[in-house]
Amino acid sequence: MDFKNLIAHCKEYGFIFPSSEIYDGLSAVYDYGPYGVELKNNIKDYWWKSMVQMHENIVGIDAAIFMHPKTWKASGHVDAFNDPLVDNKDSKKRYRADQLIEGYVEKIEAKNLKDIEKARARFGDAFDEAHFRATNDRIIERQKQIDTVLDRLAQAMKAGDMEELKAMVDEYEIVCPESGSRNWTEVRQFNLMFSTQLGNIAGEEGKLYLRPETAQGIFVNFLNVQKSTRQKIPFGIAQIGKAFRNEIVARQFIFRTREFEQMEMQFFIRPGTEMEWYHYWKEARLKWHKALGTDPAKLRFHDHVNLAHYANAAVDIEFEFPFGFRELEGIHSRTDFDLSQHQELSGKKIQYFDPELNESYVPYVVETSIGCDRMFLAMISDAIREETVPDAEGQDSVRTVMKLHPVLAPVKAAVLPLLKNKEELTKAAMDVFDKLKLSFICQYDEKDAIGRRYRRQDAIGTPYCITIDFETLENNTVTIRERDSLEQKRVHISEVKQHIQDGIAMEQLFV
Repeated sequence: MDFKNLIAHCKEYGFIFPSSEIYDGLSAVYDYGPYGVELKNNIKDYWWKSMVQMHENIVGIDAAIFMHPKTWKASGHVDAFNDPLVDNKDSKKRYRADQLIEGYVEKIEAKNLKDIEKARARFGDAFDEAHFRATNDRIIERQKQIDTVLDRLAQAMKAGDMEELKAMVDEYEIVCPESGSRNWTEVRQFNLMFSTQLGNIAGEEGKLYLRPETAQGIFVNFLNVQKSTRQKIPFGIAQIGKAFRNEIVARQFIFRTREFEQMEMQFFIRPGTEMEWYHYWKEARLKWHKALGTDPAKLRFHDHVNLAHYANAAVDIEFEFPFGFRELEGIHSRTDFDLSQHQELSGKKIQYFDPELNESYVPYVVETSIGCDRMFLAMISDAIREETVPDAEGQDSVRTVMKLHPVLAPVKAAVLPLLKNKEELTKAAMDVFDKLKLSFICQYDEKDAIGRRYRRQDAIGTPYCITIDFETLENNTVTIRERDSLEQKRVHISEVKQHIQDGIAMEQLFV
């Protein structure tokens, strides 16, 4: 399914709505609907249990969104949390200069891909893409051009050189996607933090920020958590929470939004052991994704060449979204930057006494950080597909199905009376529904023909449909239809709950 139809499906079936839609919406802000909120909660539940419940040395917190403004001075966000902004004078549209340059690079790579596909069609199974890239003159020349542009971009971004970025936009004759014009303003820094005011204090003293990340709430609580839970190094602190960034260009549906949710864990370790733990969490997090049945070909590591000021190693787990491979999760070795900065600016000692070494030190940190909204989009785009239904005819021969892992499915089971105008069937169905709703999210549906009801449940990803028919009235058995295989089998009512619980149990993901 293409990306446009995926977005339409999310709205039609109650996963995601544009925020404030009756007022024509608010750019890059979305509301999660009845099925969206269930899927999102299930993603968060899986992450939380895998981090906190499955580790004796990881605990959770829920820090406030508002923090003392010095927090963001210490973290570097006040001075360095900027994107290079450029406006097109003709379209009045605003862009990130680095993304415009990256778009220029993508166009060059698109030419390479076009040549590669032509060669693949010509040579068939004998085609070797790596050899073709290494020997074809046009591919080699374009790749040199790509490498030169990206290296130049990286240097300019690292140095915060706005003049160089503007020079690149002009030199590469980059046009506005909206107007086709090259009439650009100068490139300037734009801080991404939303600011607000503390009610009873005027001026700069009362200035507050909506947090741009959740990590700092963990760092400032390091000693509180360590002492209250009596944790010993190494140990982690996990948090799920909202963060806010005033993105210049928010795009690609919920991939990049101004209000988003993060699932982060900061793992505190002895200095000198960071590479060991960095590689451990790198592999552990990839395993977490694969446990959901995600196609391994859609996941890959991407090492950072240019590191953030606080890191000595960083890697992204990228997922192949409908618009290409993009960052899904980051694993970063943050050294002791954060705790040291807070220690210096606050004047409070933030150290750990290690009884084994008989000394105190500022711990190093390895971070795992994943966007809940991006994970949501990854799961939706990986799961949704259109399939031909065997032995079906007409419009029933094709179904849109969301093959989410049953652990993540918004609705675990649907209870469907065969006919809605037969009171004995609807009563029996409601009895089954009332018993099951105590254990998991289920749904009762009696509207339309049974085939259409199956299609609705397929479209929202319900793994099990339970049909109550006339045989149910005779022997207390029901038909359970399995979403992916379409297999149907008779099960006694007394066994239905356990049958479903076995299929949706989160324990299977931790084996």
